[in-house]
Amino acid sequence: MATVFTLQFDETHNPWQTLSTEVKYNNSWISVREDQVLNPGGGAGIYGVVSMKNKALGIVPVDAEGNTWLVGQYRYPLNEYSWEIPMGGGLIEHDILASAQRELKEETGLTAARWTRIARLHTSNSVTDEEGFVFLAEDLTQGDLEPEETEDLRLWKLPLAEAICMVMDDRITDGISVAGLLKAEKFLASR
Repeated sequence: MATVFTLQFDETHNPWQTLSTEVKYNNSWISVREDQVLNPGGGAGIYGVVSMKNKALGIVPVDAEGNTWLVGQYRYPLNEYSWEIPMGGGLIEHDILASAQRELKEETGLTAARWTRIARLHTSNSVTDEEGFVFLAEDLTQGDLEPEETEDLRLWKLPLAEAICMVMDDRITDGISVAGLLKAEKFLASR
């Protein structure tokens, strides 16, 4: 018989102590800071944090036939090509839904009449404060793409079930895309 333990602790207590903070790098999208800290065990050390100036936004568009759209592009930091859900950034002070709607239109040409926020996530919470949101977009209308000049995108319409297979066999590895597609599948199956 299994024994269940209930842990009692204060989730708001921060066991880290910040002694000083210095911004080491700053541009229009990120800043990198180095904190001198005392870790939870009391030892001195440094902690590097990448602070994002945008919210990460992902969109899983799904049409009445159960198709979705993936965006393919070469990802410079990885030095490899990546298939992903449509996504981008929205300024922290802007409405995340309006930013997601803009991103969907830019990258796919699609607009949606029905939007559901299906996920809130932190992309890599050991090194960045980036917060992301994923939306399910439905009741779609096709229009023209409006990509940014830095984007060289390929668009692929495919069954959502096939995109899920791509997640499961590691052909889709982007974290927001993996979480978004799996949550969209679960959300749609629960209706």
